Amino acid sequence: MMHRLTHLVEGRWVPHSHPAVFTTGERIVAGVPNSDPSVFGKLLECLEPPYFLLYVLHTPRGEAEPGRYQSPPVSSAEAYDFLQRFAPFLSADARFDLWAHSPGSHGTVVWDRHDQLFGYGPVAQFSSALTSLGFTAGAPEIPSPHQHHYHAELDHLSADVMRAFEWQMSPLRPEDEQ
Repeated sequence: MMHRLTHLVEGRWVPHSHPAVFTTGERIVAGVPNSDPSVFGKLLECLEPPYFLLYVLHTPRGEAEPGRYQSPPVSSAEAYDFLQRFAPFLSADARFDLWAHSPGSHGTVVWDRHDQLFGYGPVAQFSSALTSLGFTAGAPEIPSPHQHHYHAELDHLSADVMRAFEWQMSPLRPEDEQ
């Protein structure tokens, strides 16, 4: 089984899965247990469509240039289709960060390479959504040391992501780079 993130435990690299915990404040910060894309999708339900997806490709493996790839406006159905279609890739590879922004809700959800979600905007709704999934209060932590994984077996899916929308590319920002 492939994993996005592993950490060192007693001299062995083992898969890391965040517990189902989150913190609230001006934003939500949550771990993504088992790198499950449906958690991102659940927070997306708190936002009004259309959405703009931002696929931040920080560690390409030949499928495209590193950069920030923004989708045209997408409907709820298109966003969920994207998450479902690419779930095997999204849950197993760390070459990207995925953002969704709703201009109507003034909200943004970010799923980063460390399997953390950040929710900006309707924090109370995000909190309710996570609670409905069984999440509890707690601070997700990034293990140290850890490794990110980029799987050659998933290169074809990453290339398909690049064809999923008519992405508008812009350069990476300093905070995007590893």
